[in-house]
Amino acid sequence: MTGEPRRRGRPARTSADEGPGARERILGAARAEFAERGYDRTTMRGIARAAGVDAALVHHYFGTKDDVFAASVEVSFEPALVVPTILGPSTEGVGERLARYFVAVWENPVSRAPMLAVIRSALTHEGAAKVMRAFVARRLLERVAAELEVPDARFRAELAASQMVGIAMLRYVLKVEPLASADPEEIVRMVAPTLQRYLTEPGPPSGGAAGPDATTDDAASDGAAGPGGAAGGTED
Repeated sequence: MTGEPRRRGRPARTSADEGPGARERILGAARAEFAERGYDRTTMRGIARAAGVDAALVHHYFGTKDDVFAASVEVSFEPALVVPTILGPSTEGVGERLARYFVAVWENPVSRAPMLAVIRSALTHEGAAKVMRAFVARRLLERVAAELEVPDARFRAELAASQMVGIAMLRYVLKVEPLASADPEEIVRMVAPTLQRYLTEPGPPSGGAAGPDATTDDAASDGAAGPGGAAGGTED
């Protein structure tokens, strides 16, 4: 048999592979594939085919399917650009800025589609759930909380994430009414104070219980409500 021997290894790059937009095309194709097919049915070859590149190039840029999935999530949120905006000049209003940003991502049809794929996939696939946890809690909200220099930053970030992911599930995935049809501004108005409290207020001492000098309404009502609804306990 004559002719040149078959080369092994990664195929030679074409001009399309080497173009400055190759990585962006792959990301765009990945977002579309994950949105249409979900995490389980999306393959690296399918992403490469949709992007018009060799599958080896997808591995070259992103490594594994988890990696390209994480990158497609990040491109929807752009945390490096968003975190400084959310933090703003002071802690005042950080809850509203966070709520407004998150709702805006979901209200935009372009970014909503891949995020729906993320949420749906996270419910059934541990790899997708891991990406969701790592990104929403750690790369976005934990960075916000850490910059605010509050205690228990990671715990606070996870509490804030629970609010945001819960809203996404009920409004955009399950479409539970009246939340599904609520005005986005009303959602921001209602959720912002809770996020503000999670991210900025001191909170109770470690252990979760109010200290002996606590004078909050919650502590007072806890001490006043006895068995059967009658006043009970001793006065502070």
